[in-house]
Amino acid sequence: MMNTIERRHDIVQKTLKHGRVSVDDLATNYQVSEVTIRGDLNYLDKKSLVSRTRGGAVASKVISKELSINEKHCAQIDIKRKLAELASHQIKEGEAIILDSGSTMAELANCLHSFDRLVVMTNGLNVAQNLLSASGVEVLMTGGVLRKTSLSFYGRQAEDSLERYHFDKAFLGVDGIDFNSGITTHFEYEAMMNRLMRKVAKEVITVADSSKFNRSGVHKICGLAEIDVLITDSGIPDAFAQMLERNGVNLIIHP
Repeated sequence: MMNTIERRHDIVQKTLKHGRVSVDDLATNYQVSEVTIRGDLNYLDKKSLVSRTRGGAVASKVISKELSINEKHCAQIDIKRKLAELASHQIKEGEAIILDSGSTMAELANCLHSFDRLVVMTNGLNVAQNLLSASGVEVLMTGGVLRKTSLSFYGRQAEDSLERYHFDKAFLGVDGIDFNSGITTHFEYEAMMNRLMRKVAKEVITVADSSKFNRSGVHKICGLAEIDVLITDSGIPDAFAQMLERNGVNLIIHP
């Protein structure tokens, strides 16, 4: 049987897929009481992950849909390449860095072939593949369980790998950036990996195109004020830009 976190994550995914869900059906599906399901839906509604209705819930208008790695690669690809190039300028010869999984990080990996001395650890299979011909880059993989939708590794083995090292910078891609939810992603274990990446790095750099703002994934990575640098494009809402700068986040915007 699923625990509470797993069940709530699954409810959000069902709501996104079908548009609406009912208390009766969810209670039957998860073999829990209707009272428990109502509690789940009320919690998710407060987090803006679903919108509560009489007898159930409908998909939230602000929650971001999780895309496959191929869909993510196609979405906003031109701006992702430009942001990746900007992110590469934050890296110095001789540093040890972490690259999160995801399409933006795969583009960043493509920008690292000119380095002569660089250590890169990643939990992204596609990220590592893009570094195969980068002769000056030593590539470390976290290992772990492969999540095929995102080509990312997660789990205890992956976490243990990270905990044995210390890095200069960690580069994170995210699914959503929201005032209330902060920096978020859809997959619980990916959020756990991202939180650990923050812990073992001196500096945390988030790279996200402006479509990620005012959207929320299911699982929180950290608050907005807990990152050091945010690299995005000129579509960032003014309110976010002002809040980030007030909290000392270095904001780098592609014009």
